[in-house]
Amino acid sequence: MPHFDTSRRVRHTPTEMFDLVADVEKYPDFLPLCERLKVRGRNDLGDGREVLVADMTVGYKMFRETFTSRVTLAPEERVIRVEYLDGPFDHLDNRWSFVPEADGSTTVRFVIDYAFKNRVLAALMGAVFDRAVQKYSEAFEQRADTIYGRPGSVASA
Repeated sequence: MPHFDTSRRVRHTPTEMFDLVADVEKYPDFLPLCERLKVRGRNDLGDGREVLVADMTVGYKMFRETFTSRVTLAPEERVIRVEYLDGPFDHLDNRWSFVPEADGSTTVRFVIDYAFKNRVLAALMGAVFDRAVQKYSEAFEQRADTIYGRPGSVASA
């Protein structure tokens, strides 16, 4: 059961990084293995938080899988939580947090825990998916550099 917990310090504000990760419709433009992402619906909770349900299609060579997640955006808390609803996983849970640093940079923490339902799919896609997930934080940092035009990482943890 793969579990990744990474932190990266980036030269972008917590708001910039939160907004970038919250913009899920743009994931196919830069995120490894993400071929398609469709938001099914959005719900404003009235307390500053928003919940959306999205289908994400990941692919590698001849393999394609689509899964559905509930994404809770909590900008006041600087947290994004993704909860698995349906698809090829036994479970998938991930969380982003954005901690402001004194120098104006942000420590971005990405935690993900998942397991495929099917052992054959896990054997075929597992290693590729593991490598892609390990690169997610870097992909978001590079996207921030492209969008916001500032140098990237100041340190990694």
